[in-house]
Amino acid sequence: MARKSVYVIDLTKIEGDGSFPCPKCGTLISPDDETETVYTILETKMRGEDLEELIIQCKVCGSKIRLTGFLSYPTSQVE
Repeated sequence: MARKSVYVIDLTKIEGDGSFPCPKCGTLISPDDETETVYTILETKMRGEDLEELIIQCKVCGSKIRLTGFLSYPTSQVE
C-alpha cells in the first residue's frame, strides 16, 4: 500500500494573508476558512499554551500538510 507524503510548510516564509496552495494538487488553503470544506485539522501540537504545529489534510487530494512557524511570531511585540 502506498503511503501519502507529508508536506511541510513554514508559515514564516508565506507572504500575504497566509493562504497557500496544497503542495500536491494546488488547491488554495486559507487560514480564514474555518468551514473545513477544503481541509481538515488532524492534529495540533502545543508548547505550553502556544500553538507549535498544526497537521492538516487536504480534502481534495488527501495530502497531509504539517504547518510550522507559529512560535516564530512573538506575541509580546503587539503595539
